[in-house]
Amino acid sequence: MGIELTALHWIYVVFIFFIIGFMVARRDTTLICILGIFLIALTATGSLSASVSSIFNSFAYAITELLSTILVISIIVAMSKTLTVTGINDVMISPFSKLIRSPALAYWTIGLLMMVISFFFWPSPAVALMGAVLLPVAIRAGLPALGVAMAMNLFGHGIALSGDFVIQGAPKLTADAAGLSVNQVIHASIPLVIVMGVVTTACAFYFLKRDLKNGKLTGSTGLATAAVSTKENTLQNSDTAFLSPSQKRFFALLVPFLFALDVVSMYLFHLQGGDATALIGGTSVVILLLISMAAHKGKGLEKTTSYLIEGFQFGFKVFGPVIPIAAFFYLGDAGFNAIIGNLLPKHSHGIVNDLGVSLASVVPMTKEIGAITLTGVGAITGLDGSGFSGISLAGSIAALFAHAIGAGAATLTALGQIAAIWVGGGTLVPWALIPAAAICGVNPFELARRNLLPVAIGLVVTTIVAMFLI
Repeated sequence: MGIELTALHWIYVVFIFFIIGFMVARRDTTLICILGIFLIALTATGSLSASVSSIFNSFAYAITELLSTILVISIIVAMSKTLTVTGINDVMISPFSKLIRSPALAYWTIGLLMMVISFFFWPSPAVALMGAVLLPVAIRAGLPALGVAMAMNLFGHGIALSGDFVIQGAPKLTADAAGLSVNQVIHASIPLVIVMGVVTTACAFYFLKRDLKNGKLTGSTGLATAAVSTKENTLQNSDTAFLSPSQKRFFALLVPFLFALDVVSMYLFHLQGGDATALIGGTSVVILLLISMAAHKGKGLEKTTSYLIEGFQFGFKVFGPVIPIAAFFYLGDAGFNAIIGNLLPKHSHGIVNDLGVSLASVVPMTKEIGAITLTGVGAITGLDGSGFSGISLAGSIAALFAHAIGAGAATLTALGQIAAIWVGGGTLVPWALIPAAAICGVNPFELARRNLLPVAIGLVVTTIVAMFLI
């Protein structure tokens, strides 16, 4: 296909293995990521000063790409704090407390609700809606914050986003690249999405329940203590009865009503992705202002700023460790030209895409190898953390394999789409799963580690099923 792998590609691959190895060993990856950025820049430019500058530029690029997510998470945390401090949160969650009485009910209820909402509005705004209300309920029912994050993550960024049956953004991209109709890809993806979803979420729940029983996992982990327990304990010691019971009930009804209006607006005005997230974020700011002014009276102006500051402190604390690793992986796609310059080899479509094309070009053409290759290509292209950037490549490679095999174009296309989005759309790549991790107050790297084995098992089983469907 005219793609020549160079030293840049091999350095990138080597450092991917280093990063994965360090994550598995539970060691910090910041130094490895910075070294990888430096060596890639040095190899591309041949300039020491440009390579050092690229480290800073890569951080700036990563922050720019992640800024909207950082912002909405910080605002949601600030709003959640006002709900907790004033006691409104307790009134809001009391109906759910009667329904969700066990860790198992919490896991499956939150997961299924997340999946349904994500089918219509994509996962990021759904995480904000779900986490603010149901996280305290789940924790009180005995499900750790990490378990809540896993449920929202696997059902939303996994099942709903990989199928994308309603909005149809993902199947449109893969179908166009494969020369198929969107309906063909959706129809072929349904059994694969079901298999992947059932296997992964069931395995995740089994491992979660096992670790809870063995005492390896407790009610809250990592940052969850600061995000949830501190809010419910420390804050109540200093400021408690700001609102009367009737005012609390009023705001307990107003908050879900305003978010319900957001959902209706998303549907009527076809707001998706960033637009939907912005609407949720803006609504959260309005709620923060209303509650602060009502609860703190004359000190409302100062308290509003205080809540926002604490929200931003939390947001950047969560995102701080993620910036270096995101900066490295952005070099694998469009970020390379923005950070280092237009110095990739001729005919290159980005380091990650080049690796995917090369993998597909060196394997024999059978349906078994085709299915394994499409899963591999999808997973590799998902490493940039978007999930969507490489699915067009998966579609085009699926078309080539199907032509050689003589069948299975739609199934192979759907398989590549599912692998790319499960890996890069928000279940394995740490910066892609940050919305769920931050809302639940857990370490994104720990969440990625917890997801790794269930998702890997799911991909293996789904790939085997795809072989029989081709």
